[in-house]
Amino acid sequence: MWKLGRLLTTFRKELRLAWAVLRDPRAPKAAKLVTVLAALYVISPIDFVPDTIPILGWLDDGMIGFLLLQLAFKFLPAELLASLRERVGAKAV
Repeated sequence: MWKLGRLLTTFRKELRLAWAVLRDPRAPKAAKLVTVLAALYVISPIDFVPDTIPILGWLDDGMIGFLLLQLAFKFLPAELLASLRERVGAKAV
């Protein structure tokens, strides 16, 4: 059960980091665009695996959203990513 708690804590930190990317004027437009696309995919009713399939549909949303956020973080310069991670208190993943 402690792994689930750690996963939720990491998820919360990644969401705060994504919000910081959107608010920082130094972040490249590509990083901001991919961050917005990740959010839109998660809330969109159109999925690869429909949410009517209970666990697989939710895992699909979570995994694709997470992978898109990781892609957005790759577009950031290393020093900006480190600065944002420090600001939100997130450790490197």
